[in-house]
Amino acid sequence: MKMKTTTYKFPVIIEKDKDGFFVADCPDLQGCHAQGKTLEEAITNIRDAIKLNVKILKEENQEIPVVDPVSLTSLEVAI
Repeated sequence: MKMKTTTYKFPVIIEKDKDGFFVADCPDLQGCHAQGKTLEEAITNIRDAIKLNVKILKEENQEIPVVDPVSLTSLEVAI
């Protein structure tokens, strides 16, 4: 028997901290953070954290946020 899968899309913010680690945050899922020594590791880790977070929300019959991320960019501002 095949399980039905649902695909979710969440915005993720990844920044490099002062120690050189990549820190990933999913702002639409409370407390959903991860990090990695490389960008790829941080992406893998935040994907796992999001999956776990959504799984817990489903098990607890809580609402899963539906978002349609458009764009995120960095702007440099000189003053």
